[in-house]
Amino acid sequence: MASKVVAPEQPIVAGGKQKNAQPEVRNRRVLRDIGNLVPAAAPKPQNQITRPITRRFGAQLLANGQVQAAVDKNNCKKQQPENANILVGKDGAVKANKAMNRKEGVAVKPKNDAVVVIDPDCKAGPKVREASLKMSSKSLTAILTARSKAASGLTKKPKDLIDIDAVDVDNELAAVEYVEDMYNFYKQTEEDGRVRDYIDSQPEVNSKMRGILVDWLVEVHKKFELVPESLYLTINIVDRFLAAKTIPRRELQLAGISSMLIACKYEEIWAPEVSDFIAISDNAYVREQVLLMEKAILGKLEWYLTVPTPYVFLVRYIKASVPADKEMENMTFFYAELGLMSYTTIIEHSPSKIAASAVYAARCALNRSPSWTETLEHHTGYSEDQLMACAKMLVSFHFGAAENKLKAVYRKYLNPERGAVALIPPASALIPIPVPF
Repeated sequence: MASKVVAPEQPIVAGGKQKNAQPEVRNRRVLRDIGNLVPAAAPKPQNQITRPITRRFGAQLLANGQVQAAVDKNNCKKQQPENANILVGKDGAVKANKAMNRKEGVAVKPKNDAVVVIDPDCKAGPKVREASLKMSSKSLTAILTARSKAASGLTKKPKDLIDIDAVDVDNELAAVEYVEDMYNFYKQTEEDGRVRDYIDSQPEVNSKMRGILVDWLVEVHKKFELVPESLYLTINIVDRFLAAKTIPRRELQLAGISSMLIACKYEEIWAPEVSDFIAISDNAYVREQVLLMEKAILGKLEWYLTVPTPYVFLVRYIKASVPADKEMENMTFFYAELGLMSYTTIIEHSPSKIAASAVYAARCALNRSPSWTETLEHHTGYSEDQLMACAKMLVSFHFGAAENKLKAVYRKYLNPERGAVALIPPASALIPIPVPF
């Protein structure tokens, strides 16, 4: 015999109320926007059948249903194209959607291996869903990428093109789905950050003084152990500021340390402080001067700091230089930084062309065969002939690096940690080595 479970009684306290009693629930109405509240239409009551369904009455109901289905079907055809309602089988074949059987006038039920695709705006017609049917479909990202490539003309690739992003498919930070679109955007917008010829507009600053400043900034960058992005952005900020404002010679170094301060705030995780830049400039300026110059630079540049510098393209082009080892990377950066020292190189060539020419010159110096591949031409957008002038200019800087008074870049790449690539002979295939008499 099962025992009856008796719930324990709640103790009653004074006043006739139970202890731990549930709070009284108040029926609160939901707040609504009474200004634009539109009353919903009341649903139509369905016809309730109170008589028994005989054979004759069932046939009548079936006929009425067929007539209503035909009317709804005609309404759907007016709202959607002719091929909107289709039957898709497992084998991928498309069959005509015949909702009614011509022989007996009975609605045909869809097969288990088919799914009816109906316009979502049309409420009439059957809705059949088959969960077991798995149709292969592309993701939204793949569709958008394909459309972007088709719009930019990248659908036709060379036969020997190497997929340089295959190793980074599982790396979310590599953004493989968007990387080509990003670099197409960089190529289109690099002219916005280009430096125009400004030396003639500077009464007290010339190209030689600019080279001395850049040489010193390379030393400061190395002293503070900053990331490469900071150096390239610093030089870009200096050049664009000098192109927008004339400054006296005594403020040139101040503009350099203020530009590096801005670049470090933009690129570095732990940026050097203002006092660090003052100390490294031998206390030539005070804190207020640095901050005022920083404000003046940002005002002239209108806070436009997201510009594609040569470093942005170098990372991609080195990756396209298959196989890309550490020696190849160091040699490319060596040529690129030699180009930063030259005012003529910065003015005459775009950042992407400087980066591509540095890769080409490095491959020639390291005797990589072939010197320029279809993969590099596809990703850079430059042919070998288009890079020849800039590459020869970079190689000429390599020839005179040891005798040049500005040796910051040369000493930087004499370090064994950077492969001592500065000691590698220049690319004689581009510029023949002069024979001493």
